[in-house]
Amino acid sequence: MKRKIVLVVSLAAGLLAAVLTRVCISAKDAEVKALKDSINRRYGTMEVLCFAREIPSGSELAKSDLGLKTVPAVGMRGQALTAENVADVVGRRVLIGHKRGDVVFWSDIEGGDPSATGLSADVKRQMRAVSINCTGAASVSSMVRPNDHVDVIGTFDFEGAGGRRNFVTCTILQNVLVLATGSETAKSRLRSQGISRAYSTVTLEVTPREAEMLAFAEQIKGRLVLTLRNRNDTSYEKELPKVDFEKIRGEIEELNLKRQTQKLTNR
Repeated sequence: MKRKIVLVVSLAAGLLAAVLTRVCISAKDAEVKALKDSINRRYGTMEVLCFAREIPSGSELAKSDLGLKTVPAVGMRGQALTAENVADVVGRRVLIGHKRGDVVFWSDIEGGDPSATGLSADVKRQMRAVSINCTGAASVSSMVRPNDHVDVIGTFDFEGAGGRRNFVTCTILQNVLVLATGSETAKSRLRSQGISRAYSTVTLEVTPREAEMLAFAEQIKGRLVLTLRNRNDTSYEKELPKVDFEKIRGEIEELNLKRQTQKLTNR
């Protein structure tokens, strides 16, 4: 008898929990809908282009890759593409991968908005453009170009214990978009038909916090070097070590053996 009572109480408690959960979810859904309705009433809505399927980084867009969706107009005008822009982007490449339903922004498209002027039109919302001094070998023999993705490595010279000079190298940022090399952007490069120009600075798209780190790295006389990525490589290396002379001396043999093993495996 007691078991039956316990079972009934358990079932009742479970049912009550399910009902309460459903009520909470419904209340939250209603709250979100009310907020969306409020935004729509205040700012209006607009129909924009979206990706009709998952699009890998570097893909060349076809008309079938694009669809339409209605979104709140706030923050979209001048940034998101509309139906009249379909012909402007078909045949062009996307800079990063996207999921189905993502809104298509000019900053996602290689070369950006051909009618826009100035670099600010190419900077994504909540991101920043920052230029660093980077010439010659530091920019892969000046072969880094707008829309490439790079890692930023810094080497720093500082005074250690007993006045001894110490050098340390570390990767500061990974998978960073190059907005410009010198004064050449993706749009100006298209207009110049890909003719390369010499440059002494590289402009990167970073977050505000990353911009602070790069500014600090240059102020303490650090030397920044860019390493060029494959267009489709979005990998991230965790816990990359700081490198000094002792690190090189202690691990160079292991690193070389690992490289030779990888070569044999890839044959």
